[in-house]
Amino acid sequence: MNKVSLIVYSAKELASTKQIFSKFLGVEPYVNEPYYVGYRVGGLEIGLDPNAQNAGPITYIDVEDIKSSLQEIIALGAVIQQDVKDVANGLLVASVKDKDGNILGFRQNPQ
Repeated sequence: MNKVSLIVYSAKELASTKQIFSKFLGVEPYVNEPYYVGYRVGGLEIGLDPNAQNAGPITYIDVEDIKSSLQEIIALGAVIQQDVKDVANGLLVASVKDKDGNILGFRQNPQ
């Protein structure tokens, strides 16, 4: 079963956005790098990305096979926003945009 595991927010002003999220989530980040800040809250990862090109958050769903998941969603009318990319030691991510302009992400953990 696929599950929502990650929500990434655009954070052009990373320092101030990090202060806000730390305060209101009530936890400190477990990843605190200039390229990404990540929090774990109740089994969900919430990330801040200073390099994000989108204005709103992207919800990522964990999948077992990212390439077949992309093919299935494209067949339903979505278009590739970001093709499959290895972001950390075999962790693959990709995203699509639906006909309403919503962005949905997929994440495949290393096998």
